[in-house]
Amino acid sequence: MSTTVTISAAEINKLRQATGAGMMDCRKALTETNGDFEAAIDWLRKQGQKVAAKRSDREAKEGVVIAKTTDDNKSGIIVCVSCETDFVSKNADFVAFAQSIADAAINNNVKSLEELNATKAGEATVADLVNDKLASIGEKIGITKFERVDAPYVASYIHGAYRMGVLVGLNKEAADAGKDVAMQIAAMNPVAVDQDSVPAETIERERNIAIEQMKQDPKMAGKTDDMLSKIAQGKLNAFFKEQTLLAQAFVKDAGKSVADYLKGTDKDLKVIEFKRVALG
Repeated sequence: MSTTVTISAAEINKLRQATGAGMMDCRKALTETNGDFEAAIDWLRKQGQKVAAKRSDREAKEGVVIAKTTDDNKSGIIVCVSCETDFVSKNADFVAFAQSIADAAINNNVKSLEELNATKAGEATVADLVNDKLASIGEKIGITKFERVDAPYVASYIHGAYRMGVLVGLNKEAADAGKDVAMQIAAMNPVAVDQDSVPAETIERERNIAIEQMKQDPKMAGKTDDMLSKIAQGKLNAFFKEQTLLAQAFVKDAGKSVADYLKGTDKDLKVIEFKRVALG
C-alpha cells in the first residue's frame, strides 16, 4: 500500500519500543500501513518477525493503577490515574489522591468513567479534583481507564508500585485462589478466560497472520489452501493454549494448567471474567 503520510521518527521509535523490531523495519511497517500503529504491528508479524507486543494495553506512560473491591467482595473497580513523569507517580500524595478516587468509585457504586468524573468526592466532583491537582502539580494528569467487575466473589490485585491492577470475578468465594489467578493474569496477560470467550475478530486476525506467515515461507510453497488452513488451525490451537487463561500453564506449578489448579482447589470453582490494566 503506497502512502503520502509522513512517518515521524517519534512514531518509528514508538513502534520499535513496542515490538522490538529494527528501525528500518518499523519505518517500512508504518509506511505500508499508512501510519496505523496496530496495523503496523500486524504487518511486522505477517513478515514472520518475532514481535514483543502482540497487542497494546498501554493506556498511560506514567501514573498509578488502583484495584479495589467492595467490603462484601461482590464488586471491584480498577482506576488508572495518569501523569507525565514517574517523579509524580511515585509521590505518596499522588498515590493517596488516586486512592481517594478509587474510594469514591467504590463508595458511590460507580459503573463507568463518565459517571466517575461526575461523582462527588467530598465537596467537589472527581473531575474538579483532577483539574485542581493538575493545576497544583503543573503537569497533565487524568483518569485514563476505568474497569469494573461484578460477580459472586471478586478478588483484586495490585502488581508492583501501583503499575498494574487486576480484578478476577469468580462464581463463589475463594480468596486464595482469587489471588493466585489474579497474579497469573498479571504475569501472563491472557486475552480471554477460555477459547470460547476469545473475540471472533481476534481469532480471525490470528488466523490471517498465520496464513500470511506461511505464504511468505519458502518451505510452504506448493501447499494447497486447504492444507494451509489446517496448519493455521494448529497455530490457532497453540494460540489458545498460550493466550487463554484456563489453558495457560499455572505460573506457580507449570506441570498443571490454570483449569487444573482451579479444579484441584474446588471442582465447582469457575472464573467468570477478569480485567487487567497496566501502565506502559
